[in-house]
Amino acid sequence: MKVSILGCGRWGTFLGWYSDKIGYDVTIWGRSGSKNLEELKHTRKNKYLYLSETTKLTNDLIGTIEKSDYIIISISSQHLRNLCEDIKRSNYKDKTFILCMKGIEVATGKRLTEVFREILGNKVNLAIWVGPGHVQSFVKRIPNCMVIDSDDKNVTDDVVKTFSSDLIRLYIGEDLIGDELGAAAKNVIGIAAGMLDAVGYSSLKGALMARGAREVSRLIKAMGGDEITAYGLCHLGDYEATLFSEFSNNRRYGENFVRGTLRDDYLAEGVTTAEAIVKLSDDYNVEMPIIKGVNAVLKGELSPHKMLKDMFLRSVKKEFY
Repeated sequence: MKVSILGCGRWGTFLGWYSDKIGYDVTIWGRSGSKNLEELKHTRKNKYLYLSETTKLTNDLIGTIEKSDYIIISISSQHLRNLCEDIKRSNYKDKTFILCMKGIEVATGKRLTEVFREILGNKVNLAIWVGPGHVQSFVKRIPNCMVIDSDDKNVTDDVVKTFSSDLIRLYIGEDLIGDELGAAAKNVIGIAAGMLDAVGYSSLKGALMARGAREVSRLIKAMGGDEITAYGLCHLGDYEATLFSEFSNNRRYGENFVRGTLRDDYLAEGVTTAEAIVKLSDDYNVEMPIIKGVNAVLKGELSPHKMLKDMFLRSVKKEFY
């Protein structure tokens, strides 16, 4: 079985490492000039793991796709459209693609599977792979559970069977809309958790979890998904890894943002996702005060202290509405 990973950042490289460990012929692709790709070529490692000598590294996108059975995409969500345009030049239609990434396209408000389908069509096998897990834990053989979903049950079942192991237990998803929205939105809640840490309100993370999952469930329902999905692995099930973990990129971003210690090159998916979900909440007339508050703080329209106090300490309303 030939598995290729498009993307050689932290998560993409891990997925290559993982696919090799469970017995597949692996190629990791990165764009020409990629610093991550050059580091891997020269050292066979990054700060998290070592790659086997059998794992191939390349910047040949077309060749990589055409020799693969499964193609895992793990890049920044806002770059998916351009990558799909490049993929379109290859013989891709008999492949299975798996999106191991979380986000919403800001310019259009589209889910990532919608972006993929818009460019590459509806006949291609396509799945998503979402849920909790950090590279730092997986490489220490600490297991976790994740979820696979697709608009084709046969594809879901096939990917679950192909990539499950004792390290990553894959569950069968049955709500593609909910799993995509929930996975994307949890990164915004992660930023909010980091902001709470920065101002010394970490004890409010329980309230953030309860109210955050509730508002995300309302958006999922409004967009045609099953609201209960917000309480599964894609969203609530990912909160420990996103709201509490020292390894959480989005939590750390929120904390550093409030402390004023962000590096210029420090990025988090939750930033663009917050903007995209605010637009969706307006389009679907769904009240989402936490995500709108986070977005306002990130845009400099509201102070984090005021937003967090107003959000959790001053509002008087029914718990469930």
